[in-house]
Amino acid sequence: MSPVDRNVPRPIPPSIIQVLPAEPLLLMGAGPVPVPAEVARAGGMVINHLGDTMNMVVDGVKEMARYVFQTHDDKVYGVSGPASACMEMAVGNLLWPGRRVLVLKLGWFSGRFAEMAAGVGATVDLLEVPEGEPVLARQVEGKLAEGKYDVVTVVQGETSAGVWTRDLPEIATLARQAKALMVADAVCTLSTMPLKKDEWGIDVVFTGSQKGISSLPGVSLITFSEAAWETVKQHPGPKPHWCLDVMRAQNFWGNHTYHYTAPVTGLLAMYEALRLICEERLEQRFARHRASSLALQAGIEGMGLKLSIPAEHRLNSVVAIDIPEGVDGARARRYMSERFKVEISGAFGRDIVRIGQMGEQCRAPNLFRTLHALGVAFSREGAKLDLSRGMAELEAQLIEHAAGVL
Repeated sequence: MSPVDRNVPRPIPPSIIQVLPAEPLLLMGAGPVPVPAEVARAGGMVINHLGDTMNMVVDGVKEMARYVFQTHDDKVYGVSGPASACMEMAVGNLLWPGRRVLVLKLGWFSGRFAEMAAGVGATVDLLEVPEGEPVLARQVEGKLAEGKYDVVTVVQGETSAGVWTRDLPEIATLARQAKALMVADAVCTLSTMPLKKDEWGIDVVFTGSQKGISSLPGVSLITFSEAAWETVKQHPGPKPHWCLDVMRAQNFWGNHTYHYTAPVTGLLAMYEALRLICEERLEQRFARHRASSLALQAGIEGMGLKLSIPAEHRLNSVVAIDIPEGVDGARARRYMSERFKVEISGAFGRDIVRIGQMGEQCRAPNLFRTLHALGVAFSREGAKLDLSRGMAELEAQLIEHAAGVL
């Protein structure tokens, strides 16, 4: 008798080298982003997920993450999974039946908090604004006056729409005054713009690895205040998740004992990515991101395209651009990928394209290549653009505002 089932065909797929393009795409969408060579090398190594070397890596990741989060929190964790896993960790450990959460929804990702909270049995209230508009502190103040909430959730930047929650510090203050825990998604903003977790009074902040941090996808970071940790300890159980139970995560991240097999390559890459951020310094990194994004925005408007979000609430790390009438956005993006090897993002139901300005995307050569590809692709679709003027505006902005920064 055969040791295998002959009715199950044996596939003979091409090697990954054959699958991937000979010239890699320049990833200029909403993530993942290109990674530095040092991070790629670190992510190519495998070590034991327990032991002295991994303990050093874990302690280093926690120490550097505190700097990036701007916190003194003891409870800092890496999660094997995307930033949505960190969102689930926050929701699943702070909410349960009988607890009430106010979700500030201004787009696709901020709304995900509500889905997860409902899944663990919490009572969910939405403060929802039209996509493309920010949530304002005065709106939150009015909602908090209507009733008692245990948790308030917010995104610092809504990736799906390119909107910046400018009032985040004030919103955190309002939540604290209302005796609610403040949970903030900093997935597309951490290390690209200021976020002062302790100073602003945010209880839980999380981020992914594949955006501003410029590491390999698959490992995320989350940090809990002491107030949040006290709430975690009050969870009546059983927890909805085993891997995402922070009490169990403390075994590995706090006590250097087994929880589950750690994502070794991702943690090594994360360590190196955080080291590069610390080496650059946050002040310099913020300046680089801002100068790069504003130069790109000037080039986009200079060629005749319209930015979707007004400047006062525009997210610099994910720039949203209205698609001109008559232009097939998907076809234009496909042409950019095939002809220029530049990839940007579409959107979730909105007639926009999005260009990322996170981490390694914020380098001058990437700006020129992306702007040129965008202009050619949209012009090919019939948009009336002045590509030369756009490129000149980009260069002028870089000369005037980014000397010594980019």
